[in-house]
Amino acid sequence: MEMLSEVGDLLGSQRLAVLATTGEAGPYSSLVAFAEKASLDCLLFATNRSSTKYRNIEANPSVSVLVDSRLNEESDFENAVAVTALGRAKEALGDARRQCAGVYLAKHPNLAAFVHSAGTALIEVMVDRYMLAGFRETRTVDLR
Repeated sequence: MEMLSEVGDLLGSQRLAVLATTGEAGPYSSLVAFAEKASLDCLLFATNRSSTKYRNIEANPSVSVLVDSRLNEESDFENAVAVTALGRAKEALGDARRQCAGVYLAKHPNLAAFVHSAGTALIEVMVDRYMLAGFRETRTVDLR
């Protein structure tokens, strides 16, 4: 459980993540504003339904999400850590969307107009596994 505490600390300290999806053209990475549920079993992000990432998720819901603490300084080689979340993504609908929107907008209130736009999907990533990596070591915790 100590590792999950470290994961939660990192997720709580960052606002942006790199989402990796797979589509017909192969791997695709996107920068997303994310939020985490307190239980850490779910990450959230918003996207246009017309986006490549949305189409990729519809075709293949397996995704990874990378969040890191780098400062783009030499000290990162010793001090930076990265969390990779592996899981399955799906659009939150109905009551789940309302609940997820509350969590997401608590972290990103400036994105309210985007989240409430008719063309915006709120995506839930149900996390199966976290991998916490430093320069010399990677630790893993399975949630499911």
